[in-house]
Amino acid sequence: MPAARTAAGRAGLAALRDDPARVLVALDYDGTLAPIARDPSSAVPAAGAVDALVRLAGLVGRLAIVTGRPAEVVVALAGLHRVPGLVVLGQYGAERWSAGEVSLTPALPGIDVARAELPALVAQHGAVVEDKRLALVVHTRTAPDPAGAQAALTAPLAELAVRVGLELHRGRFVLELRPPGFDKRGALLSAAALADPAGPSAVLFAGDDVGDGAAYDAVDELRAAGVPCVTVFSDSEEGPAELRDRADLVVDGPPGVVSLLRSLP
Repeated sequence: MPAARTAAGRAGLAALRDDPARVLVALDYDGTLAPIARDPSSAVPAAGAVDALVRLAGLVGRLAIVTGRPAEVVVALAGLHRVPGLVVLGQYGAERWSAGEVSLTPALPGIDVARAELPALVAQHGAVVEDKRLALVVHTRTAPDPAGAQAALTAPLAELAVRVGLELHRGRFVLELRPPGFDKRGALLSAAALADPAGPSAVLFAGDDVGDGAAYDAVDELRAAGVPCVTVFSDSEEGPAELRDRADLVVDGPPGVVSLLRSLP
């Protein structure tokens, strides 16, 4: 197992090894389990990722995927139906997939207004819109100038979000309009509550982008409540330095995450 670079991370790994049957292992998808792809529909898991999850499912208390994508999309794309007992919290916790069943939060009326207006806003910049039903994502990675397109679109999308009652969130060449109150902090705390009725013995969370910082915030809360935790950063050239600096353990992208999963518990 890789060594954590912080005392809190080392304590979390030790607790994970001591009582794996009550541990929560929670993972982001894009950039963590799967390499980032120009076309989101082609972002498949790194080699060995699903097999590592299948093995781990029989060893830890709960496995969860915490993602901004719709839960069923991630399950189908990655073949996650193979993983026993897996919970997928999609759209930052607005959806929950478990054993083939999905529970959904109703869409806000403002999403229909944004859906109608976004194509005209983004087309001139070469960006594309991903419709997640509960949220809308503008991907600028497809633009001739991805960073410039993201910068140019931030203000008009922020104005649209305020007008229709949504929130604007920024990621790596991504601008997302989604309902207020949903982020990876709440999703991870929800997953922790599912791990064990008495609370998990330890929590490991792995992520790679700005939105995963909210899950790191949840880890801080869990630690304050006495739960040993480990934060893992899936590193890349595009990875935000602030998340890398906060992590207990840094691994080399999705292949590094797979190696870590294989070393658990």
